[in-house]
Amino acid sequence: MPAYGFAHLRDRRHHPDVLEYLERIQDTLDPFDGRFLIHGPPTEVVEGSWPGSMVLIEFPGLAEARAWYASPAYQEILRLRTDHIDGDVVLVEGVGSGYDPRERAVKLRAETTGERA
Repeated sequence: MPAYGFAHLRDRRHHPDVLEYLERIQDTLDPFDGRFLIHGPPTEVVEGSWPGSMVLIEFPGLAEARAWYASPAYQEILRLRTDHIDGDVVLVEGVGSGYDPRERAVKLRAETTGERA
């Protein structure tokens, strides 16, 4: 099941270190089959507010996402970004192709009422 690295970046600054990070990050992703799906384009906010930009990287699974983030190659360049850009980064497992949100509602309703799903 695919997994994703999602970053919400605020107060982006195009410091030379950030540019170096951008030049080097793909080489850290390649061994883990990571690929950018979203990389900081302007967003169209349709509800609420969204300060900053977003990055979404897809991996074959959560194990690969975790291994990439912990890899020596990525850890070596991480500070190039974190020293200059504030943000939050999460790793999250995706849902399968047959995902049905109604099934989730049934489980959540059962948890709320104490019934069996």
